[in-house]
Amino acid sequence: MTRWLDDYEPGLVERFGAFPVEREAIFAFARLYDPQDFHLDDAAAAANPLFGRLAASGWQSAGIAMRLLVEHRRARGDLTPVLAGAGVDELRWLKPVYAGDTLSLEWEVLEVTPSRSKPDRGTMRSRSTLHNQHGERVMTFVATELIRRRVV
Repeated sequence: MTRWLDDYEPGLVERFGAFPVEREAIFAFARLYDPQDFHLDDAAAAANPLFGRLAASGWQSAGIAMRLLVEHRRARGDLTPVLAGAGVDELRWLKPVYAGDTLSLEWEVLEVTPSRSKPDRGTMRSRSTLHNQHGERVMTFVATELIRRRVV
């Protein structure tokens, strides 16, 4: 069932996903996008008092959250109405993500605003919270998306 902007209401909460974080994926992402030692080297990560062992990049965690959201929407048939992302606010990395963690997403609709000038679309603000397998929050952010309205 496709959901258009008109189908969302503030307060809607969905929980989904189970994404395993693999050691080799941490290295691969870090080599390409965030080549800091604590993402690439066990000894450097162990010496870092914040991590203590090899940790995934926060940007990798953000990418995993996006993948979980897209896969969830694709399974529901909800991708068609999404026009584009318009921004991310309040991005916070709360706990390290380690190899062997399994991440899931909690997604909450905060605001739904039909456009005054373009009646075929509007914006939706939502909060995403990424959790590890222990239910601990590892990352949060608020996103704004442009989404089509149902044409009647």
